[in-house]
Amino acid sequence: MKMERNQGNSSDEAGGTEERRVFVWDVAVRLFHWALVVLVVTSLVTGKTGDMDIHQMSGFCILTLVLFRIAWGFAGGRHARFTDFVRGPAAVFAYLHQQVRGTAGRYLGHNPMGGWSVVAMLTLLALQAGTGLFANDDILTEGPLMKFIEKETSDTITWVHFLSSNALMAVIALHLAAIAYYRIKGENLVGPMVTGHKTIDDPGADEKGAEAGPRGNLLVALVLFAAAAGAVTYIVNL
Repeated sequence: MKMERNQGNSSDEAGGTEERRVFVWDVAVRLFHWALVVLVVTSLVTGKTGDMDIHQMSGFCILTLVLFRIAWGFAGGRHARFTDFVRGPAAVFAYLHQQVRGTAGRYLGHNPMGGWSVVAMLTLLALQAGTGLFANDDILTEGPLMKFIEKETSDTITWVHFLSSNALMAVIALHLAAIAYYRIKGENLVGPMVTGHKTIDDPGADEKGAEAGPRGNLLVALVLFAAAAGAVTYIVNL
């Protein structure tokens, strides 16, 4: 949801702003986010150091989280849903134009560019974890599904696995740069991912509209996570 300014608000005329906390990120999204941070760092580090047992286990966990997040994109809280933050090219270009002009408003959830960065990251993580199931390191480690394909095919998939890791690191770098950029502009994106709330200092924002919509049911999240974990466990043990 975009927060628009209302120039005629009485609090503006009084020379002050009304601040209030608005719920944005449900518990499942926050746990997913920070668990993913730990696992991605673990995977990148162990991929470089050669600790392949930990690397594989981390990859299985990432695949579980990605499957869960895709499901949660349809069943989660309002701002966790794809329908809330995946917008068309026109909206993205309009937002970019507004950023250049300095007229872009703030969004409670992901802005049009941020929404597509989420999609890009989930896609790359799925590619990373998926190709890892068929990859090999030509020494001791083989993905659990390599036995179903030829060695040459596995080598090609391993190459894709390597390239996608570089692409993932590039997207992560852009993500961190965006966090720094918005922080300089006065918008804290990290805090709400810890507390679940954003502080609105925009008197024109519609608090009722901001709070509308589902907040995300924790029991449903646990069921979806268990299903994702079960699916990954089944796959890696084929």
